[in-house]
Amino acid sequence: MKRNSIYFWVILLLITADQVAKSLVARFIQLYSSHAVIPGFFNLTRIHNRGAIFGFFSQDGRPFVHLVLAAASLLALILVVAYFFRTPPSEKLMKLALSLILAGALGNLIDRVFRGHVIDFLDFHIGRHHWPFFNVADSCISIGACLLIFVFFRRKPV
Repeated sequence: MKRNSIYFWVILLLITADQVAKSLVARFIQLYSSHAVIPGFFNLTRIHNRGAIFGFFSQDGRPFVHLVLAAASLLALILVVAYFFRTPPSEKLMKLALSLILAGALGNLIDRVFRGHVIDFLDFHIGRHHWPFFNVADSCISIGACLLIFVFFRRKPV
């Protein structure tokens, strides 16, 4: 357990950063309000996402879709936790990737449980062409997934 403590601290730090950022956005930015940080490129815009990462399925009001998303999220979380504990301590990059994914998944899960939605607020765009809104937790998941892919491709064949 002691060998994993640094990763638990990373997870806790990232969840805290995510929740603090979302709380600040909820407190200081009105829903659907936008504040330019870098005009023409980056805004802080508060939206409520009831769907999956980057807002997929957020417009679908059917309870079944949200139930399937919640079940899939829980299953994915369980699989990542199991894989984390099965990963040898020597595979530090793999453990870091899984820690990022866990932190992001838990950060968004906390929102879904306590708010009923996820607060997204990072809004990158060029002119009127916007990347889907996201948050710190989504960033953790995306970076962790990219790092995981890197680790898999870097491994030597057995």
